Amino acid sequence: MIKFKSIEWKNLLSTGNVPNKIDFDTHTTTLIVGKNGNGKSTVLDALTFVLFGKPFRNISKGQLVNSINAKNTLVTIEFETAGFVCKVIRGIRPNIFEIYKNGELITQDAAIKDYQTVLEQQILKMNYRTFTQVVILGSSSFVPFMQLPTGSRREVIEDILDIRIFSTMNVLLKDRIQNTKRELEQVEGQIKQSKVAIESQKAIITNLETSKHKHIDSIQARIDYNKLELDGAHNTLSIIESDIDSLLLDIPDANTIEEVISHAKSLLRTQTHNNELLDRTIKFFDSNESCPQCSQEIPHEHKYSIKDNLVLEYEMNQSEIESIKNEIHSYTERQKEIKVVENKIRQFRNEIYTHTSKIDTLEKQNIALIKEINSIQHDIGDIDIEKAKMKELANIAMDFVKLKTTLQERRNIEDISSILLKDTGIKSAVIREYLPVMNVLINKYLSAMDFYVKFELDETFSETIKSRYRDEFTYASFSEGEKSRIDLALLLAWREIARLKNSANSNLLLLDEVLSGSLDTSGTDYVMKVLTELPNNNVFIISHEVEQIIDKFERILRVEKRHDFSVIV
Repeated sequence: MIKFKSIEWKNLLSTGNVPNKIDFDTHTTTLIVGKNGNGKSTVLDALTFVLFGKPFRNISKGQLVNSINAKNTLVTIEFETAGFVCKVIRGIRPNIFEIYKNGELITQDAAIKDYQTVLEQQILKMNYRTFTQVVILGSSSFVPFMQLPTGSRREVIEDILDIRIFSTMNVLLKDRIQNTKRELEQVEGQIKQSKVAIESQKAIITNLETSKHKHIDSIQARIDYNKLELDGAHNTLSIIESDIDSLLLDIPDANTIEEVISHAKSLLRTQTHNNELLDRTIKFFDSNESCPQCSQEIPHEHKYSIKDNLVLEYEMNQSEIESIKNEIHSYTERQKEIKVVENKIRQFRNEIYTHTSKIDTLEKQNIALIKEINSIQHDIGDIDIEKAKMKELANIAMDFVKLKTTLQERRNIEDISSILLKDTGIKSAVIREYLPVMNVLINKYLSAMDFYVKFELDETFSETIKSRYRDEFTYASFSEGEKSRIDLALLLAWREIARLKNSANSNLLLLDEVLSGSLDTSGTDYVMKVLTELPNNNVFIISHEVEQIIDKFERILRVEKRHDFSVIV
């Protein structure tokens, strides 16, 4: 059980630099009163801020800082739990977060989130949502249990029943299942590798146990086969080389044909050029009667004599040009024939390269095979050593098989554990055991508040509400006053369950404006009767309407505004 002793705060919301302090355990019932806006509900924000780092109302954490002083917000709470005296200090501007246990500061982790986890899981044993369901019944940002989504309702009940550990275990188990799966995959791979190694070792031993002569005969057979292949390749080479020699005899002019063609083409160009000059000269004599330079008339006998000689020379040159052209054509055809033969020779030489490579490969193989024969003849190996290696490999394989069996057994246990730790497993069984008790307590408190309905929660925490006439309702069907009674009945039931389980159990109960507005006079009386009869509880009621209830409290705390700051008197 958590027994809250006191809380003190300053520069929080409307509270100034002079601290306000409330002792929680000195009176059974306390009424906190004040006008609207004076800061009555500040204690709720101080509580949730110091314990969980967040305000109770729907504002940001920065808005908690007093707007006038704008710094040095500080809240300190003291409580006892599990035989320890604890103190938590939390502040803003500067940021402070310290947890003391029996006066000693608990070592702070680098991450505030981790330090908060220590406070919630190891000391308070409840989170913000559970705290606001069993300690505070507010009217501002408080979300009643019946308005929470199904998952959140389940979280609250799991905290109250102290079975959230199963959810944590389930998360950890999932990691372990993944690790086991990976380990199984690795072991199976290692078993396969061991099998391959053992088979290879068996082959080595079999080879060692085979007769040396049989092994040598087998290698010798390969050598003999290679020799036949070598003889065939050498014979083929001889034939190809003979064919190349014959072809070379057919083209003795292969190296000179290009030069002959080039020379003929040169003569053709010379003769063609000469005839072009002769043709121009002949045309000159045909077109001119006198000399263009001296203007003397050219005698006819002389002109025709020269012209006839030129024509004769032209015709002789033309005849030689035709002859040269015929020779060039003949040489070109011969060149084509030579290229055909050279292509054949080139193909034969490619075949020579192929057969030469084959001969080289076969000769290298035979050299290697001969070395292998020599090695076998000199050292066939120590079969005992190889058998010892195989035994060692077999032992390793057996170790892997044993490990696999262990991992499979672990995996089976993890699978069963996974089924048990799911929401439908152990937690459902525990919840089923407590559901009747919960429903009895809820109806007990509803009856005590003069609200006679049959209220039942099922395993999904969905409600069924029946009137005395057996009409079915839902939570949303009721008035705000009736909802307030249901909310209070649930809160008191959760507190009673927490007390029975010694889980989220606390002496502190705060109700903010619950007795104002939604409850009528009789409803208020019934609620007060229930609250004052609660054993071992320190009940705080925050209200601005006090006339009808002020005489029901042992202590009255009034919140007033003095110089714009809230002060408790």
